[in-house]
Amino acid sequence: MERANRHRIPDCIWHITHCCHKQEFLLKFAHDRSRFVPWFLEAPKRFSLQILHYAVTFNHVHLLVKDNAEATIPSAIQRVAGRTEQEYNQRKRRQRAF
Repeated sequence: MERANRHRIPDCIWHITHCCHKQEFLLKFAHDRSRFVPWFLEAPKRFSLQILHYAVTFNHVHLLVKDNAEATIPSAIQRVAGRTEQEYNQRKRRQRAF
């Protein structure tokens, strides 16, 4: 079944939860959680996005963000997740989804 289209409401605050693949505890160590943060804090520089708050847990991340332009949140999340996955997989010598 396809996911329903998301509707964009300008200048709203969004609570987003981004989960690890299959709810695995890939962020259980503080070092792994801390590596997510620099990539995420780079997002406002590259995208029209305001980070209001975030929390990184063992298997997911909570984000409070405000977007200022069309389609910035999905692009920012995709970039942060992709960079984190690449770094994690290189460090752990694995080739699976993050």
